[in-house]
Parts: sequence; structure tokens; C-alpha cells
Amino acid sequence: MIWAETPTNPTMQIIDIEAVAKIAKANNVILVADNTFASPYLQNPLDLGATIVMHSVTKYLGGHSDVVMGALITNDTAIHEQLYFILNSSGANPGPMDSFLVLRGIKTLHLRMQRHCENGKQIAHFLKDHPAIEKVYWPGFPEHPNHEIAKKQMRDFGGMISIVLKDKSIENTYRVASSFQVFSLAESLGGVESLINHPATMTHASIPKEEREKAGVVDNLLRLSVGVEHVDDLIADLKQALG
Repeated sequence: MIWAETPTNPTMQIIDIEAVAKIAKANNVILVADNTFASPYLQNPLDLGATIVMHSVTKYLGGHSDVVMGALITNDTAIHEQLYFILNSSGANPGPMDSFLVLRGIKTLHLRMQRHCENGKQIAHFLKDHPAIEKVYWPGFPEHPNHEIAKKQMRDFGGMISIVLKDKSIENTYRVASSFQVFSLAESLGGVESLINHPATMTHASIPKEEREKAGVVDNLLRLSVGVEHVDDLIADLKQALG
């Protein structure tokens, strides 16, 4: 089994799903793609050759940070039957209220994703020119190492952005992360509200420091999940927190 995250890591490395799918097929292995950050609105891994697509439904599909759910999607009948057997035998079925909330959220997925992408683009360009920022990770920039892959397999570049602060001190990073008034400091993502988190001490805290830094997850890196608020309010919040 090959596992592809597309893209879910803080430095926004994007996997060429179609290329990996060809390798998987040639070696008779299953390709599983985590499509949570892109959502079905921006990317469809099954069409690119993946066998199973995973979503943290809690994120963009639900869209309102009020449900905990996951989903596995496949167009392979045999694998579907195996997954359904596990689901049925283990009782891992979502509750009716959770299902209602997700179905309601999916109705506005296209509207929310459009706004996430629009806001994300403006904020990425704002951050790129900010004197307190050393680096911005966003696949919409032509200089991003995976820009061409993202352009080929995605319909837009999403609202997830990571930044590296010029001031490398952990004290400054904590100060910035705790200074926001519109962005909330939290580990989740993909909701209508904008969130910011510090991967080194939150989502990736269990990874040894040396290994984290090899992957670019340094102490002065922050990750933004850009929401659907008015972009002027978000940029004003970034200005005051970074300033």
C-alpha cells in the first residue's frame, strides 16, 4: 500500500498522484490519497488513479468545525465490500446528527472553497512581501517546487498557507501566534473561521526535533487555515500580530 498526502504537510509538498498511481499499478499495490486539504472541489484523486481517497470530514466537507468524522471513498467494488464489512462488524458508523451536519455542510462546499481560495491568494501575496516573513509556502506561487504539479491536478490552490518568521526565536513565534484577534490558535483546519497553529508544538510535537527540521517544520514556522471572513479583516489581523 502506498500512502499519499496531497497536500497535508506544513511545508505544502504536493504529490503527483497520477505518476504515483502508475507506479502503484505496475507493482500491484493500492494507492491511498489523503485529499482533506484539497477537498473534492479542488482535486479528485480517483480520477488520477488512486484506489482509495481519505477525507477528514471534520475539515472542509463539514466546514463549520462542529463534527468529528472521517470517510474512505473508492470506486473498486471488491475493496468497498471489504471496507463495508469492517464498518458493519466494528460498528464504526457516524451518528445521525453528525451525518446531517456534514450533508448540510457539503451543500455550501463550492461556495466556501471559492472564498477560501480567494482569501488564501490575497493573504499569500501579502505575506510574501511582509518584512517579518522569511518564507511563504503556498502552491499557487510559480516558484513553489510543486507548483506545476498543483496546477496540473488541482482546480485552484486552496486556503492553506505556511509561513516561516525571520525571527527564529521560539519566544517571538509564541508572541506572534498568541497575538491574533480574528485568527484562532487551534489545531484543526478547513472551517469557515480562520485558524493558526504552531506545528512544532502542536500537530507535529511528537516528531523528534531533528526529524521535524529535516522536513522544514522549524520552530519559527506557523500554519494558517484561511477562512471565509472578509479578507481585509484577516490582513489587518496579520499586520497587527506580525508588527
